[in-house]
Amino acid sequence: MSRLLLCGARVVQDGSAAYSPDPVDILVDGDRIGAIEPVGRISSEDIRRIPCDDLVAAPGLVNGHLHSWDHFIKGRVENLPMEVLMAHLRPAVPLPLTARHIHLRSMMTAVESLRSGATTIVDDMSLGQSFDRGHVEAALAAYDAAGLRAYLGFSMIDKPVVDSWPFVEECFPPQVLADLRALPRPNGEALLDLVRELAHQRHPRTARVGVIVAPSAPQRCTDAFLRSCRALADELDLPVLVHALETRLQVVTAQEFWGCSMIEHLARLGFLAPATSLVHGVWLSPRDRDLIARSGASVQYNPWSNASIGSGAADFTALREAGINVSMGSDGCGVTFHCSMLLTLKFGVGIARVRTPVCESWPSAAEIWDAATLGGARALGRERDLGRLAPGYKADIVLYRRSSMALVPLNMPVRQLVHAETGSGIDTILVDGAVIMRGGRFELFDERRLIDEYLDVHAELLDCIRASEAASGPMLDGLKRIYERALLVAIPEDVTRGTIEPAPIRELL
Repeated sequence: MSRLLLCGARVVQDGSAAYSPDPVDILVDGDRIGAIEPVGRISSEDIRRIPCDDLVAAPGLVNGHLHSWDHFIKGRVENLPMEVLMAHLRPAVPLPLTARHIHLRSMMTAVESLRSGATTIVDDMSLGQSFDRGHVEAALAAYDAAGLRAYLGFSMIDKPVVDSWPFVEECFPPQVLADLRALPRPNGEALLDLVRELAHQRHPRTARVGVIVAPSAPQRCTDAFLRSCRALADELDLPVLVHALETRLQVVTAQEFWGCSMIEHLARLGFLAPATSLVHGVWLSPRDRDLIARSGASVQYNPWSNASIGSGAADFTALREAGINVSMGSDGCGVTFHCSMLLTLKFGVGIARVRTPVCESWPSAAEIWDAATLGGARALGRERDLGRLAPGYKADIVLYRRSSMALVPLNMPVRQLVHAETGSGIDTILVDGAVIMRGGRFELFDERRLIDEYLDVHAELLDCIRASEAASGPMLDGLKRIYERALLVAIPEDVTRGTIEPAPIRELL
């Protein structure tokens, strides 16, 4: 096993640990941190030394939720609510992608993630209408080559996409509805078999690039399929990811489909459990939060995504006060314009403060940082070896230059990283003990060549992208009608509104 010594770094262990300005040496022994000691106390004979006197070492961020599949349409869609955007995310006419396309877009996802401080990502990659095993292998190979830690899910559904919304019979013309229901889609059992097969070689407990169980959302899956997903995750000890209550329309959908909240429905199915991430959780009731807290499941805070596509703003403080583990994610690479975790942290701390003028309830930078590190690790069942800089933990380390404007002068590193650092100050990155970036340059691949190749294939796909957008018209029209129809439906009074409604001044006095 290789050993190296990071010499003279300042260390951020986690958000709650007191920061010491005294430099330390960090021993990396194989894939783990062997020791953190004052400078000079660790014998460095026969150990590779990396000078870090001008660097601040911090745990790599955990991006607990992103979608690589929309990377090719970055910047092409704006000012559409989440449900209406599904016409672009799961289009009636998908792009004709090859394994090469999948490899390149996955590599670009990895590059943007690493350059924004994330050493672990959870990519909920949709296989769309096809079941192309070559696409799966291309994504896995890309994350192997990029060097980061990746969990790959397949955004699994077993219902026609159009039947994941209420009011479809009245909002779509009959022929359009029939055409949408007739679109091909992967078989649910085949998807579960794929996860089962891959988990034997790529279980995330033992593999840097592994797989998870990721049913897309309760409204997109039958109850039987959700139970099968839960059973497979329990059998193989795999993390679970599912979207839940991102939007007001999903509150209405749950009422129409099951006569109860989406969280209550999942609880009745026995779906809620530890190492299970409920992505978004914007429109939750107090009972929902109680059910989640008692189950040990996590809620995934995706503040930039939720705001940029009109889903709302989750109540970070209410989640924490309910005893729920909160993790963080950027969401999609395309329609939300980026998968930057550092930008996600900034927006997350800011939008949480806009929810209320009561400053005592505002989340601190340390709480946001911990959600993006320890919270992310806990959501994946990895709280004992990910998310901190401490002996025995995985050596997933990001080192920032102290000359970065965000850190000049260096007073409180966590606050400055959360509020100011954009990624431009990242100098060195280790994942699983391997140096994958040094001096701001990737060690495992040629970034410039990668970007040039990606731009070439995007140019090749541009006509197909335009054709896919044009073909989405009938689906867009129907989804807009559903969105408007749902606004007329009352939702329970105790649901925490995702739209921000400051308390009256009299309630503060």
